[in-house]
Amino acid sequence: MKAKTLLIWLTGFSTLAITSCTKSSDDDDSTEGNWILRSSFEGYGRSEAVSFSIGNKGYIVTGYDGSKRLKDLWQYDAEYNFWQQKAEFPGTARHAATGFSIDTKGYIGTGSDGYNKLKDFWEYDSQGDTWTQKADFGGSGRYSAVGFSINGKGYITTGYDGNYLKDLWEFDPTAGASGTWTQRVSMSGEKRSGAVAFVYNNKAYVVTGVYSGGTVNDFNVFDPTQPEGQAWTQLRKISNVSDESYDDDYAIVRSKAVAFVMNGKAYIATGQNGGVYKDTWEYDFATDTWKSKTPFEGAARLGASAFSLNNRGFVLLGTTSSSSTTALEDIREFFPSEEYNENEDQ
Repeated sequence: MKAKTLLIWLTGFSTLAITSCTKSSDDDDSTEGNWILRSSFEGYGRSEAVSFSIGNKGYIVTGYDGSKRLKDLWQYDAEYNFWQQKAEFPGTARHAATGFSIDTKGYIGTGSDGYNKLKDFWEYDSQGDTWTQKADFGGSGRYSAVGFSINGKGYITTGYDGNYLKDLWEFDPTAGASGTWTQRVSMSGEKRSGAVAFVYNNKAYVVTGVYSGGTVNDFNVFDPTQPEGQAWTQLRKISNVSDESYDDDYAIVRSKAVAFVMNGKAYIATGQNGGVYKDTWEYDFATDTWKSKTPFEGAARLGASAFSLNNRGFVLLGTTSSSSTTALEDIREFFPSEEYNENEDQ
């Protein structure tokens, strides 16, 4: 790790030089990438909501507004930039649940109602605007897990049930009237909660998060077509641990961030690790390396939401700190190849 010298201005115009081996996310001064403000969310501002995408529509459901847990469902139309309320989620109001989408249906389960760690599981039919309860999640009740879908099946892994977790469960919506859950081989690497997951070329990537020892720096990819002992592979770590230069400026470790995929690259933004972040990182699948991009232009936040809609990436909602009652309601679209223009995010 390379030491950095920081100059801190003190009262009386003197300076103090401090040599540090830590790397803050605020060191990023990249101007590659541009964020554009879109139509504000029309429901209550909230954090730790569930987001999923169906076609060119993004969906937000549940979450915490700083005083209560929620169960309303909202749809965002990216083409025409407007919000529309949909059928209310019939389950218990909750936050820190997880979900995914398969074809024209969205799925949501787990989470916390403030007292209980939940394991009920629900299906939303976007064509009929209706909800149906499905088979309970196969693992323990938990919150702050991650969900994703690959080839018509859904998956939930990680989370917290009183202990940090890394078990993996597969949901088949076509098996029986309520679908079935099957346990798959657990994720390699550390147990965790507050991670992010994204899918590219029918493989799922799980990264970031926190466990009993702090934030985690391992990065894992899941291929459901491989034999159980070979389904998980570890990629390069997301902190500066190598003797090579590619990771010298990495400041990616965090929890409660967001992730999305567009145009063959993955992106991580916002989150917390001591402080609250707004920086943005781009992942290159071909080289297994990360590149700093223009930071998110709204307030630094954690517990935000994100979705990808036809190769367009959006980040929205969240809260300014884990103890804050301020729930945010803005939404921004990211253009990773454009030069930063501060006058456009108005």
